[in-house]
Amino acid sequence: MIKTSVPSNRLWSKAAYSRALRIDNRIEVSGTTATDGTGKVLHVGDMYGQATAVFDIIKKAIEELGGTMDDVIRTRVFTTDIKQWQKIGRAHHDAFGRMEMPPVSAFYGVKELLNPDILLEIEASAIVDFK
Repeated sequence: MIKTSVPSNRLWSKAAYSRALRIDNRIEVSGTTATDGTGKVLHVGDMYGQATAVFDIIKKAIEELGGTMDDVIRTRVFTTDIKQWQKIGRAHHDAFGRMEMPPVSAFYGVKELLNPDILLEIEASAIVDFK
């Protein structure tokens, strides 16, 4: 078994977790929010902006582990305002819409996240082809 990780560089990394973890050909990306390394929330009040920022962070983590967004097989979206699912869906489409078979996905409405300005958190799973 080959195990590699991308460390979390976020404020709450004191909780002892990795941003992303690769075990053999599988990559798991932790719940990701639109925040910078200091915990500053990006695109406050902008669901689409936050979703786009999250997919950029996820993309970077997957690429650091040798994968691409084309390798993503599942996403899980947690949002504090499920009524704005179409804005998240548009960002999801921007990230995966060009794929012949986009990842499976689920959207969940949640009461709150780590910071009241954080509108969503997204997890991703990928399987990397060793060709």
